[in-house]
Amino acid sequence: MALDIALLHTVVAVAKAGGFREAARMTGSNPSRISDAVRRAEEQLGVRLFNRTTRTVALTEAGRALMSRLLPAMDEVDAALDALNNFRDTPGGTLRLNVPVSAARIVLPAIVPGFLQRFPDIQLEVVAESNVQDVFRDSCDAGIRYDDHLEQDMVALPIGPRRQRFALAAAPAYLAQFGTPQHPRDLMQHRCLHGRYATGVIAEWEFTRGEETVSLQPKGPLLCSIGATMELTVEAAIAGCGVVYLFEDWIKPALSNGNLQPILPEWWQSFSGLWLYYNTRRLIPTPLQVFLDYVRELNVQYCAPSEVLNL
Repeated sequence: MALDIALLHTVVAVAKAGGFREAARMTGSNPSRISDAVRRAEEQLGVRLFNRTTRTVALTEAGRALMSRLLPAMDEVDAALDALNNFRDTPGGTLRLNVPVSAARIVLPAIVPGFLQRFPDIQLEVVAESNVQDVFRDSCDAGIRYDDHLEQDMVALPIGPRRQRFALAAAPAYLAQFGTPQHPRDLMQHRCLHGRYATGVIAEWEFTRGEETVSLQPKGPLLCSIGATMELTVEAAIAGCGVVYLFEDWIKPALSNGNLQPILPEWWQSFSGLWLYYNTRRLIPTPLQVFLDYVRELNVQYCAPSEVLNL
């Protein structure tokens, strides 16, 4: 039974994504076009592949049977195409990464330009999200996460600086008007520009000095979703609206040019850096392999000599 290969790819995308909208996002299409392609595939095959409701799209028994045979075959096709890289002067193909917004902002800019210059035939697609997702659900080849969000049974490779800090800061004009906090608890009397996780939980601000740790729930005139909209808190802080507590590397330009003034730096909390992780049970495509090699090469500059052997 013949079927247009493009329709097969669409069916696989919907099965992996669990819905037309997610499949459209993954493939750069739109939900109505995806839905129409699935309908045409079902008409050509003469069986229903998905049960549809207003809220869910799920494989039927026939759909599951097809996927059990089709997915390994599609992987073989991908492997065959990837093998052509052995005959190219430079590797080609697409590399899809799922990363937190902070990684796209403060780590990848030091990596991506050099990588793209060295491998001009590779197309890099970066999916930056504020909430933690299963990276492989979106057909990504690898993900970047902090160690408390690493998925099980994955290989993790350090990427970027191994230690980061949160930095507390405010504009000089704000501090002149409201005074400079002398202890983290003083922040309860200040206008804090803070964030909320995708789960709805408002992030606590935590500070550490020696053996003492202080956690507090900030309050203030601006609350933004943690991720891309946190840039708004930085701009508001620069404008003198309040105090911001964010990744040091994120606000470093404003600290360097004097738009923001550091507060209580001896209390700034440090944490371990990001990790690049991937599934070794899957075929490692050439674009991912050369990216891994490139990151390992860069990692040497971030590590102490005793750590290099562990990369």
